[in-house]
Amino acid sequence: MRYAYLGMLHLVPALLTSCTGMNDMRLPGTVEMLESPAAHGSGEPFLTPTRDGRALLSWLEMQHDSSVALRFAAWEGEGWSSPRTVVARPDFFVNWADFPSILELPDGRLATHWLQREGADTYAYGVRVSTSADGGVSWSQPLAPHTDGTLTEHGFVSLFADGDDLGAVWLDGRNMGGAHGGGDGAMTIRYARIAEDGTLHDEAEIDARTCECCQTDVALLASGPIVAYRDRSPDEVRDIVVSRRINGVWTDPVRVHDDGWTISACPVNGPAIAAEEGVVAVAWFAAPGDEPRVSVAFSQDSGATFGPPVRIDDGNPAGRVDLVMLENGSALVSWIERTSTGAVVRARYVTGEGAGGAMDVGASSEERASGFPRMTRVDGGVLFAWTQPGSQSHVSIARVRLTPP
Repeated sequence: MRYAYLGMLHLVPALLTSCTGMNDMRLPGTVEMLESPAAHGSGEPFLTPTRDGRALLSWLEMQHDSSVALRFAAWEGEGWSSPRTVVARPDFFVNWADFPSILELPDGRLATHWLQREGADTYAYGVRVSTSADGGVSWSQPLAPHTDGTLTEHGFVSLFADGDDLGAVWLDGRNMGGAHGGGDGAMTIRYARIAEDGTLHDEAEIDARTCECCQTDVALLASGPIVAYRDRSPDEVRDIVVSRRINGVWTDPVRVHDDGWTISACPVNGPAIAAEEGVVAVAWFAAPGDEPRVSVAFSQDSGATFGPPVRIDDGNPAGRVDLVMLENGSALVSWIERTSTGAVVRARYVTGEGAGGAMDVGASSEERASGFPRMTRVDGGVLFAWTQPGSQSHVSIARVRLTPP
């Protein structure tokens, strides 16, 4: 891990005023623990929906020869397909907060990314992207979406369907001169479009100064993609912003909310964004005044402006959020909450008016090794995946059959 938020944590009352207006909303649903396709020694899961209501799960898994394998399986409705290996290498860059992903493109191809070491320095690593036209049986020669050639940090990738092509957004340290703490330059966020033949197009810098190691996330609107990430001002204010691509140009960043969180180190706690028919929701963690909180804000104008945030945590969150939009304009948000008996993966419904009751999906840990829980919509509800740390970590899976909010 590169940086951490180490401020003192002040507890607040468990009944939050932002939630009281919607307490008549139902709990999200019932939890069913599922058998995981990932073996012991696995972690860093990622979930994504398919076009036909199923889901894809990817994860990293330690091998007997000490290499690391990127594997995936498909949720078929009541069980998982047999796991397949995308790639196994001894030079993976494995990071609890910066994990691989998988995606189904509109033409049925699969796309995935991982991180690979590129030099002797600890933080000299790059992104690799590969695609499959046969359901993951074989994969294309991997390529890097960045062309700078510097032995610096490249990661925290968000892949998305970019028309018929593959879009990629990532944090890019080419201006940092190899200095982990920033050196004379700053971390940037960049974009490229990857055509089916592997050629790169429309490479662009979205923002010249961002937080160094918080996840990015992308949602798709009718006008194009919108990316959410943690900004970094010259005064070390690290609030969440969004940028939209309109007519081929990425807009100047728009702040989701003025948290005013001033912190001189990266909190390693990125936002989540989702959209449904022009309604955009963003979830994020912040700790201004050393008071940790998880909030959600909605936009009714495709991300041009955002309403006031709704606080959804229960007083002592570790953050690590995820978010899915539902058909009725509400959202389901998940995060890790610290409790008197240990940390849990927690979820609740939220709208722009407030939040409902919370539901515990499963036991977790606030250790870094527990990673970032992920979720995605499927027919019959929502799937959750998270890492259970231990002498041999493993990926846990649960399904929540939703009840109407």
